Formats: sequence, structure tokens, C-alpha cells
Amino acid sequence: MPTRPRNRHRRAPSQALGLCLVLAVASVGCASAQARSDAAQPVSSADSLLNDPLDPGADSAAAVAGDSPAQQDAGEQAETTTGIAAPDEDTADAQARTDAERDFDALYGPYDPVADPNLPAAAQMPGVYDPWERYNRSMHRFNNAVDRSVARPLARFYVAVTPRPVRLGVSNFFSNLGQPVTAVNALLQGKPGQAGQAMGRFVLNTTLGIAGIFDPASDANLDRRSEDFGQTLGVWGWERSRYVELPLFGPRTVRDVLGMVGDAPLSPLRQVEEDKIRIPLQGLQLVDVRTQLLSTDSLREGAADDYALVRDAWMQRRNYQILGDRMNEETDDALPDYLRDDDNPLVPASAMPVMPTDN
Repeated sequence: MPTRPRNRHRRAPSQALGLCLVLAVASVGCASAQARSDAAQPVSSADSLLNDPLDPGADSAAAVAGDSPAQQDAGEQAETTTGIAAPDEDTADAQARTDAERDFDALYGPYDPVADPNLPAAAQMPGVYDPWERYNRSMHRFNNAVDRSVARPLARFYVAVTPRPVRLGVSNFFSNLGQPVTAVNALLQGKPGQAGQAMGRFVLNTTLGIAGIFDPASDANLDRRSEDFGQTLGVWGWERSRYVELPLFGPRTVRDVLGMVGDAPLSPLRQVEEDKIRIPLQGLQLVDVRTQLLSTDSLREGAADDYALVRDAWMQRRNYQILGDRMNEETDDALPDYLRDDDNPLVPASAMPVMPTDN
């Protein structure tokens, strides 16, 4: 029987190995059971912060768990404060209203200007009729180039070397020469009173004002008005006309181009036959017109679309010159000063070097 002890010792290692496997499986099962127990147990936000304040998962666990009692108390206090502040604002608004407003609300209800059926309709500005915009924009760029290189520097030089009283006398002189044209066109528009006033200004300034250099007519309450044949055509019914920009002479409409042709024979300056006298006077008049426009240069600086700005402003001004007499005094008082000012700083027909009516 020598073989039995040898076999019993040979089976001992295999039994030990099986025991180790059983213990390992039991330890893994206990660990998994403990993990399921920890996951099932809720953890408060305060406990998670105390256990691991640096754990990034603690904030999300606190957010899921809900607000703490202190945060709930703060929220209830804020809601209470808001509820108290709202009635205070309503009370302040009610106290700010006058007795008349409260009486109106009691009789007719709160006033809503948006829903008021008695308000007039919104004003509709006439659109600019500009079918030749492509050509006009090209001409506008050309005119701006000439203006920057010649006209504006010349006007600034004129302002720098000429005293203001002299410049004022020059402006009065050329304005006085335009009064006969104004008188004729006012008469054609059916305004005999304005026509007589324009002729009175011309006679008074030409005599007492020394050829129009001074302006005693304004001291005599004879207001200066400017009318031309383009305005006359507009009053006669030609209200909508194509916008066009002339080379060197700026914005016009087709109606106003024909109007300049009609005004040319009435201009005293164009009756001067000596070119040595007429041409220098026309040049001085052009410089005077550009000098009056120096104040508008700052308005055009930085404009996104200079062409549209000049076109719309000129058309608005021109429409008022034609339709302004149809507005009542209340509407006229509400207009801006640049519209109610009757000065017309544009190149007049008398300053055009050549016109179709010239011989």
C-alpha cells in the first residue's frame, strides 16, 4: 500500500486552488452588492460637499437633489419683495397722473394713442422719380471730383480773403438781380401780391441799396422770395418729373431744366452783351453759390450713400418750394428751418455760361 499516501499528497494542491477561487468569487459578489447599496442610497448636496468638496460630480448631484432650505427661503423672500414693489410702482404711476387725466379715464377709459381712430393718417412722402439713376450716379461722381479739386478750394479761398460784409454785399447783389424773374413767375402762378412785393424789393434795393449791395427792403418788411419757371410748371400741374444731375451744375429735374431755359431771357445779367463784364460776373456768382453751400459739407461727411443723400434732400427742398404755398400756417411752423428758408443756393439760369436762348 505504498502508493496511497503519494496520491493523497498529490490532490492537496488542487483542493487549495479551488478554495481560493471560491473566496475570490465571494469577495467580488460582496463588493458589487455594496456598490448597489451605495447607489440606491440618496446623498444630500451638503453631505457630498463635505465628503469631497473638489469632486466635480458633487455639484451636479446637488443640482439634481434640489435647492437647500436656505435657498428656498431666499427665493420666497425675493418673491415677496417683488410682490410688494409692483404695487408701489403702480401707486407711483397713479399719483403722477393729473386730476384731469384721471377724470378722462373715468369717463372714457384709459387713452391708447395707437388705437385712437381720430388720429390723422401717417404722412406719405412722395418718392423720388429717378429712372436715370445709373447715369446720374456717374455724373455725381464726376461733379464731386470737380468740386473737391476746384470749386470747394476756390470757395474756401474766397471766404478766407474776402471780409464778411463784402461777401454779404455780393450775395445781396445777385439775389436782387433775380427779383424780376421771381416777380414774373409769381404772377404766372396767380400770386399778384407776391409779384408786386418782388418788384418792390427790386426797385428799393436797386435805388436805396446801391444796385442791390445793401438790403433796405428787408428792413421795410418786404420778405425775399425766390420763384422760377420750374416752380411755375410745377404749380401748373407738372409735379412729378425725372431727376437728373447736370454736369458741373448739380441736381435738377427735367421740368427744372426747361424752366431754366424759360427764365434765361428774363435775367438782367444775361442781357449784358460784353463778355468781359458778363463772364466774370457769372464766375463770381458761381463762387458765391458754392460759398453758401459750404455749411452743408459737414452734413455729407461720412454718408453711406452721398448720391442718395443729395438727391433726396434736394427733391424734398424742391417739392416744398412748389407745394409750400398750399400748406397752412400751422404746418409751415412745424417744418424745419432749412425748408422754410426761401433762399435757393443753386446755380441760377443767369450764371449758366451758355443757354439755348442765347443769340
